Amino acid sequence: MAEARAVLVTGSTGGIGRATVGLLRRRDFIVYAGARRRADFGPGVHVVPLDVTNPESVAAAAKRVAAEVDRLWAVINNAGVIVQGPLELIPVDEWRRQLEVNTLGPASVIREFLPLLRPGGRIVNVGAPTGRVAMPLLAALSASKAGLEAMSNALRLELAPWKIPVVLIEPGTTRTEIFARAGAAADAAMQHADPARVRLYRAHLTAYEKAMARFEPGPVDKVAEAIVRAVEARRPKRRYAVAEARMLGGILPKLPAGLRDRILTNAVGLNGIEP
Repeated sequence: MAEARAVLVTGSTGGIGRATVGLLRRRDFIVYAGARRRADFGPGVHVVPLDVTNPESVAAAAKRVAAEVDRLWAVINNAGVIVQGPLELIPVDEWRRQLEVNTLGPASVIREFLPLLRPGGRIVNVGAPTGRVAMPLLAALSASKAGLEAMSNALRLELAPWKIPVVLIEPGTTRTEIFARAGAAADAAMQHADPARVRLYRAHLTAYEKAMARFEPGPVDKVAEAIVRAVEARRPKRRYAVAEARMLGGILPKLPAGLRDRILTNAVGLNGIEP
């Protein structure tokens, strides 16, 4: 059985996941890359079929890894999706998908892989600043990441007797396909929504698109570096915020609610919209 440092990364084929896998491998970790589809990462990376929304898939992945290593140095819950749009227009299936991937998925992975972490591993959950500050037109994402935040904080206390650190990573906006996929999914949902209700939010949607176009996404490498710092640190911090996440998640929660609401409304271009 291998004794080298082994880690599991979920959502490994996306931008942040792939960058994290590559950086961990260069740091001489043995990497188990959880993926829903076939992928090739090169030597030292073991691709494990893993769909975090499927409990049987998660259990099979844990069994596969346990057959090859005695312990894991870290489990990195990176798999995630973004569901966007006004709450009134988001189909229930999209709400369910959002929560199953971003909140229930990490819980399932942690539950199955904890036996491999108890000898001295750690849990690194990739959250979002929306877990601390809910954004308009991102109610589903905010709810899912708030759930992940609460779960991480509770889990940290539950696992304290085994000295298993639980860390939250808060990325800023990054250059990944997740945002394009979110936009495409939102457009598809609008096509099936009640046209009369969609018209009510047309100004919201237009303003939001213009506001998002002004954002300059950052490189995925910065997020991967934060994840690896959390993995390697002797005493990792509870939270690592990257780029604008430091402001959104660190400063805005401390502001008076009215001021915070005005800042968020302005940021996404919803100020001045009337029915």
